[in-house]
Amino acid sequence: MDVVPYKESLSKKAQVAKMFNNISHRYDFLNNLLSLGIDKIWRKKAISVLKELKPSKILDVATGTGEFALQALELNPEKIIGIDISEGMLEIGRKKISAKNLGSKIELIQGDSEKIPFAQNKFDAVTVAFGVRNFEDLKRGLSEIRRVLRPGGMVVILEFSKPSKFPFKQIYSIYFRYILPRIGSIVSNDKAAYTYLPKSVEAFPDGEDFLHILHDVGFKNTQCSSLTFGISSIYIGTK
Repeated sequence: MDVVPYKESLSKKAQVAKMFNNISHRYDFLNNLLSLGIDKIWRKKAISVLKELKPSKILDVATGTGEFALQALELNPEKIIGIDISEGMLEIGRKKISAKNLGSKIELIQGDSEKIPFAQNKFDAVTVAFGVRNFEDLKRGLSEIRRVLRPGGMVVILEFSKPSKFPFKQIYSIYFRYILPRIGSIVSNDKAAYTYLPKSVEAFPDGEDFLHILHDVGFKNTQCSSLTFGISSIYIGTK
């Protein structure tokens, strides 16, 4: 059974879009607060994986407010396109991009990760930060990512994972299940969104399980790198 944000009859996709629309105004602030700023370091490490590839065209799936797309500018690509199902998140991202006069480099459009609105073999690299666990159909979303990658192109996925070593596992579990949802609820005014976060991470097939799924949909040279005691991981694969 899918883990969903709200107790409603809407599909997971519709609920996730609603959730991100609700919290978009506080999303960047809460990310920074709840991760103690470490999320910026994680994004930088994930983007650095692509340096040797020197991608010209990059697609950022589940781009949200465009933070990962902005980070990817250090690769000096010709164009970055970000897609997301939440118009509320995209609006915040567009304002940031406009304020930095980066509209010619980064374009954010509304789009579904399971029906990516681009032709096959179009992108040199596809990135996803903290988005794949929100896919309604994980394999379909990953297959779509592979479809729009050119042969030899690379996917880089940054996602939360579950720490496994004592005592960090226990300390983090208390923070993630009890403290983080309370802070998130107060700041965002959406209790369900930050209750959903730990539940979605718990349900996500991380580590070797996720590498198997990447392999099943056709990715080669799959690897996983653990970050910050296993709080998150970087996954890569090539077409």
